[in-house]
Amino acid sequence: MAKKILVVDDDPVGSTLMKARLSGAGFEVLTAIDGMHGLEAAREYHPDLIILDIEMPTMNGYVFILEMKQDSSISSIPVIVLTSHEENKPIFRRKGIMHYLVKPVNFDDLFAHMKELIGE
Repeated sequence: MAKKILVVDDDPVGSTLMKARLSGAGFEVLTAIDGMHGLEAAREYHPDLIILDIEMPTMNGYVFILEMKQDSSISSIPVIVLTSHEENKPIFRRKGIMHYLVKPVNFDDLFAHMKELIGE
């Protein structure tokens, strides 16, 4: 059975590209347009991994992580953070997010992080 990946990103072009690449690699891909919808999807579908943008309307990635970590039903799902601001890396490390990629995404790097977190 394919591993389930939740992509939380408000950029429709980026989400479509991410979904195409991940689906092409054999993953089942779900998408959400912001953190609020992402939390709902995580609770409903219990993905194996979440790929999370930070700068989003309604609920950004920072708030998403805080909410997620307080919900025992989803708090153990691994997260890869995507953002345009590398200088924020220490903030995520303090929140226990060790997998962090700067946009534009290098898919070889993304797949390496995914392999480390959820295997093949």
